[in-house]
Parts: sequence; C-alpha cells; structure tokens
Amino acid sequence: MSSEKRASIGQVALLGMTVSAVFGIKNVINNNVAIGLSAAPAFFLATILYFVPFTLVVAEFVALNKDSESGVYQWVKTSMGGRWAFLTAFCYWFVNLFFFASILPNVIIYANYLFFGENKEISQLWITVCEIIIFAIATWVSTKGAKWIGSISSFGAMAALGLTAVFIVLSVAALCGGVTPATPVTAETLSPDFSSFATTWAFLGTLAWIIQGVGGAESVGVFLNDLKGGVKAFVRVIVVSGLVIGLLYAAASLVMNVFVPAGSLDLSTGIFVVMGKVGEWVGIPMAVSTRIVGLILLAATLGSLMMWTSAPVKVFFSEIPKGVFGGKIVELNEQGIPWRAAWLQFAIVVPILIIPALGSGNVNDLLQIVINMTAATALLPPLLILLAYFVLRRKFDAVERTFRMGGRGFGLAIATFLLIVFAFVFIAGTIPLDQPLWLTLVYNVGGVVVFIGLAMIWYERYIRRLKVTDPETAEAELRPSALDMMAAQK
Repeated sequence: MSSEKRASIGQVALLGMTVSAVFGIKNVINNNVAIGLSAAPAFFLATILYFVPFTLVVAEFVALNKDSESGVYQWVKTSMGGRWAFLTAFCYWFVNLFFFASILPNVIIYANYLFFGENKEISQLWITVCEIIIFAIATWVSTKGAKWIGSISSFGAMAALGLTAVFIVLSVAALCGGVTPATPVTAETLSPDFSSFATTWAFLGTLAWIIQGVGGAESVGVFLNDLKGGVKAFVRVIVVSGLVIGLLYAAASLVMNVFVPAGSLDLSTGIFVVMGKVGEWVGIPMAVSTRIVGLILLAATLGSLMMWTSAPVKVFFSEIPKGVFGGKIVELNEQGIPWRAAWLQFAIVVPILIIPALGSGNVNDLLQIVINMTAATALLPPLLILLAYFVLRRKFDAVERTFRMGGRGFGLAIATFLLIVFAFVFIAGTIPLDQPLWLTLVYNVGGVVVFIGLAMIWYERYIRRLKVTDPETAEAELRPSALDMMAAQK
C-alpha cells in the first residue's frame, strides 16, 4: 500500500500522540525523589541528546523498511540479520515483564487514594497477592480484545497531561504571587551531587529512569508512512514534540519543590502530597484533591496496564518468524490475540512480582527496586537498535532511503556517543549500590542473563532445525536485509 493512500494522520495529531505516549508526571516525582531539582536540567538534556536523535534513527530505519510493518525486528534485521533482530524483539517484550512489576503497585496506591483519600498500609504479602489478582484480571480482559481499552488510556493520558499543565501554571502563579519556594531554584540545587563515587553512581543510575521517562520514540516511529507530509513532516513533528516533552518535564521538575522541600517526598505518595499542597493553595481541601488525582492516575495506569498486557504479546509473537515458537503458543483467538502467550506472560510475571517483595521492607522500597530494574532493562532494546544503526552506517550506508540523519560520519558519531552513554547508564542502573547484593545478583543481573540466555538457546534451536529442513530460508533469515536492498539497487 502506498504511503499516499495510507497518509491519514495530521502533524498536530502525531504531536499529541507522541507527547501523550511519552510524557508521564509520575516520572517527574520519581526523579525528584532520587536527585531533587537536578532532575530538571537532566530531563531536558536527555530529551535533546537522546530522544530527538534516537527518534531520527527510528525514522531512518522506517524509511528503509517502508514495505514492512517496520517493527524493531525488521529494523535490526536490516543491518545485523535475524539473530540480533530476534534478540531485540525479545528484549522489547522482556522489558515489558518488569514494567508490570513497577506499574501494579501504583494501581493499589491510586485506588487507595481514590476510595480512602490516603495510602492505606498493607503488608508486602497482601500487596503481592493483590498485584497477582489485578494482573490476572488484566490478562483475562486483554485476551478478550476489549475495545474500551483505548478510550481509558486516551482519557487517562490526556487527563494526566491536563493535571501537569494545571500543576505548572498554579505553581508559577504561586511564585508570582509571593510564595517563597520550599527549595529555591539555584545553581547549587540544580547541580548533581558528584562529591563522592556513591552519589555519582547513584546519579548515573537515575539517568536510566530519566532516559526511560523520555523513551517511546520507537512507538511513534511506525506512523511515518501514515503521516501526511511524509518523512520531512515526521522529522519536523518529532523534533518539536521532543522539545515540548523536554520542556514539560523540565518545567514540572523546576516547580516540584515550590510547596514541598526537596528530599521530603517518597515514591509512593509524593505526587499526592505535591498536588494536595497546590490544591490547598487555591482553596481545595487535600481530601478532595487527592481523590481527583487518584482517579486520573488510576484511569491512566489501568489503561496503560491493559494496553501493555496485550500489545507487546501480540507484536512479539506475530513479528518473529513462524516456527520459532510452537503453533499452540502463537495461535490467535477470535479477537486476534495469542491468548496462550498472554497467559504464559502471566506465569512468567508472577515470580517477577514475588522476588522484589522479599527484599523490600515497605512499598517505597519495593518501588525503588522495580523502578531501578525496569529503567535499566528498558535501555536494552534502544542499545541494540543503536548498535544496528552503527552497523548500518558503517557497512551499508550506500543503501538508498528517503531519509538519513546527516552524513555517514555524523551518523556514526551520534551512534557511538549514545552507545557509550547507554552502556554506562545501563551498568549503573542494573547495579545500584544501596541494594542488597543477593537481590542485585538474583533479580537485576540474574533476570537479564536467564531470560536472554533462554531466548537465544530457543532461537538457535529454531535455526538448527531450519538449516536441516530449509537451508535457503535459514540463510535468508540470518542475512542482513540491507544486502538484498543493495543488490536490488544495481
């Protein structure tokens, strides 16, 4: 299908989709808890140095694969072949497993605030039990192809953006009205603490949270062929949206401590404390404002949970080559969902929910552990995509495409810089100094090694069988598709 026939999304619509998909007010709270006001410049720099160039990398891969669905499998296969493509696609699904561990505790917290106006103390046992029950319900609903999932996620995302806008406007109005900020915005409070190895390492680990916070470029890159105006319009929109996202994060981070001093917030209740103080300043009782915030965040989180319970399973198990997994696992139900794969995902997530609970004393400790792991693993797919882009510019730069991010040297320089940054941040995020060693080895390191190791063993099993039954298909699967593109150009 031609891009002209498919072009159905306007630039303003894509801008709104990108901002709502990437921006999350909870990310501001998490990073304020971790590094205070220094999150503001860190967010903006991450947007400029990571989000915009990475999205342009995605645009280049999409331009190279216009006749495919342009998922991560096809992007990486372009320059590195099927083995690395499978690993990247698997990592996107794998990262999502840890995302559930970070989002499910928030469902409980937001429901508490909506119904009780406060965060009721619950034992770790019951938190874990509730998480498993909620995820089981989400899995069951996702296999039914519920049409209202999109409506819930859209309402929640737009309401959260509106909440952020109101928060920023009222905080600025308070400053203009003479309110003395609880933590002044100065060069000292904006600067990261590099006074010791521990604080420097902690800051690098927190950068994983920030990069994850501005992540999502790969999700909007697939709309390039649906955008009116094509590649040029896409590049223009994505740069503008990146700046908007960076400014939103930076602005929210700057005014986060107008009413509440830095260092006094926590991961579980921080957003309710901040919003409650803003509400009190305009005369809204905290009991009312916290329930409103709870409703908005609960809707956004449930929508996100439902969407991410079904979408990655469907994408991963339908994108990879047929034969990697058995026909029963990838079999679709009447709603087009691989329902057995969805329940397999549930079975894998259950121990991921249980293990961090064993090493946490309360819900804040639990969130600290799972946010660390989610942010660190979230860097794996972009790392592999950047590696594929580096190989593309180094070996296959002659392949024709309608868009490229500068010349060969510029592209290689950008890829090299981002790969180095990602490597340092990934290591720091995976091995936090303030976490028990056994938990780091079992959960952070062990989880990555075991899951990726099993995936590659399974893929090699598929390749060995394919080489016996269909050697030509096996060779084509492992060969970079850029070679075929170059051959077609001659």
